[in-house]
Amino acid sequence: MTALPVFRPSRWAPLAALLTTSVLLTACGSGDDGSGGGGGQAKSGGTLTFAVGSDAGCVDPQQVGSNDTIYSVRQIVDSLTDQDPKTGKIVPWLAKSWDISADATTFTFHLRPGVTFSDGSKLTAQVVKDNFDAVPDLGALGTLAEGYLSGVKSTTVVDPLTVKVTFKQPNAQFLQATSTHSLGIESSASVKKSPQHKCSDGVVGSGPFVLKQYVQNQSVTLGRRTGYDWGSSLWSKKGEAYLDKLVFKVVPEAGVRAGSLQSGQVDAISSVGKANEAALKGGQVTLQSRANPGVVFGLGLNNSRPLLKDAKVRQAISAAVDRKQIADTVYPTGTQPATSILAHTTPDYTDLSSDLALDTAKAKSLLDAAGWKAGSDGIRTKDGKRLTLTISWFPNAATNQPALELVQQQLKSVGIDVVLKQLPVTQFATTIQSGDFDVVWGNTTRADPDILRSSFSTRLGNFYHLPSGSLDTALSAQAATTDTAKRKQLVAQAQKLIVQNAYNVPVVELQTQLGVSKKVHDLAFDSGSRIQLHDTWIG
Repeated sequence: MTALPVFRPSRWAPLAALLTTSVLLTACGSGDDGSGGGGGQAKSGGTLTFAVGSDAGCVDPQQVGSNDTIYSVRQIVDSLTDQDPKTGKIVPWLAKSWDISADATTFTFHLRPGVTFSDGSKLTAQVVKDNFDAVPDLGALGTLAEGYLSGVKSTTVVDPLTVKVTFKQPNAQFLQATSTHSLGIESSASVKKSPQHKCSDGVVGSGPFVLKQYVQNQSVTLGRRTGYDWGSSLWSKKGEAYLDKLVFKVVPEAGVRAGSLQSGQVDAISSVGKANEAALKGGQVTLQSRANPGVVFGLGLNNSRPLLKDAKVRQAISAAVDRKQIADTVYPTGTQPATSILAHTTPDYTDLSSDLALDTAKAKSLLDAAGWKAGSDGIRTKDGKRLTLTISWFPNAATNQPALELVQQQLKSVGIDVVLKQLPVTQFATTIQSGDFDVVWGNTTRADPDILRSSFSTRLGNFYHLPSGSLDTALSAQAATTDTAKRKQLVAQAQKLIVQNAYNVPVVELQTQLGVSKKVHDLAFDSGSRIQLHDTWIG
């Protein structure tokens, strides 16, 4: 960030919480390589048609947090590094190597020569600097990107192919951040556009595919990039992608997506619902799924609300939620109930299942102690007011509504009245910024535990209005230490503070399934459980 004159904490990082809800995938039940089909000789050509459930209304990778849209826009941009989904190791991509100072304040990247963007311009250190300098100006939708770069002191061009990023404080998470789509590198021409124009018109990247057309709420069409020759070191194919064309169609209804896959109208679908599993199994379709890393699906509480300032009320909500019932009833086979604020696939995850056990007697006792007494209709009251909470949710996953309807029933059984409020996906940012909500439903995907700092530190956006205290200390310290054992301990402490104080109520690990036609081969997944289509082919 251009030698940023002052430190700008990420105001927007928590906005990702509800926008990364759609789908996460990984190879499961179809071979370790993530292939949708088995064997055969890979061949070039063809069109992959992919049906997704929603559209975030933006085709700029640096501003998109919803997985349904990340699937397409991820193919447009490359990142400085990549992360091995099996080991978590950071490996070369646009950067052939890097150096990190002993205190993790300075990161120097040595770029690959010969990389070009689809407009013909060259990748240089200045372009990387331009990208990072512009991130604070992305605004409300630059959620993750700004969080990853918070605390930057300067981005410096050392020479045409060497760029140095310096932070004011140690920043252990930054190397992993450079592997994400949020810090995907765009051409200088794109960087100069307003965030609004980048959202509506798209960007120029150096990736294996190029944006051809975007029709909001209908489709995203990509074409193969001619001459592409600088893919991630994790990819098996060198040079250009196999596929000629990618078409992502927005099909909100899960049953319609499943039917389209069965009939051959589309080649892959996101968000396979539990109701459609049986119909898809055993045919010409492979189901792939994985629990995504990061903050699990849960109830994001506005801790400044009068009702939710009381820890006893928050803890009662957590104790009343039957996570196993929700996972088993609503979500695809194999989905796990939350056992921490982090999914078990996240580095430094700590098992806190004993703190998240269903205990309705405890929930009722806590509410009694907080002065809430059951009324004639079973709903509790205090000082003449009913114990009513509104949960705002967004329809970017088919499981959201049925999951929340179960939460509604479970909380009613202990005397809490829940109102469910559906809002358009595009209204999430304004809703969370306004602070005018009791509870929001969502998750945040990232294969690094620093996602806790982005989501819950009061020194950043603090959209959930947590009180400052020991949690801030633990979150800041884990980001600053280069000692892996110490970081693990600090991350464990942070998880315990969030769960035991019920600042957030974890519910279920998102494991949304992907349905893939068996004629589709080698569909790959990155460490954040999004798809990578460079190696994918149809035959």
